[in-house]
Amino acid sequence: MSRAPIDDVPLSGEPIRLGQFLKLAGFADDGSQAKELLEAEEVLVNGRAETRRGAQLRAGDVVAVGQRRARPVPAQ
Repeated sequence: MSRAPIDDVPLSGEPIRLGQFLKLAGFADDGSQAKELLEAEEVLVNGRAETRRGAQLRAGDVVAVGQRRARPVPAQ
C-alpha cells in the first residue's frame, strides 16, 4: 500500500496553531469542525495523535487526517 503524497501548504509566518492549519490546509471548513476532528483523535502530527488546537506547528511537520497529509512550508 503506498502512502498518500504530502501537500505543501505555504505559510507567511510560523509557527502556526494546529487548529488554524487544519482550516488553511482544507482539512476543516471552520473552527468547530477542526475541534471535532481533534476531539475524535483523527488528527496525527508527525505520526502521533494530537488533540490540542493550540499545538504549534513548524515547517516540515506532517499533519494527517485520514488518508490525506499536509505540511506547512515557508512561503516563497
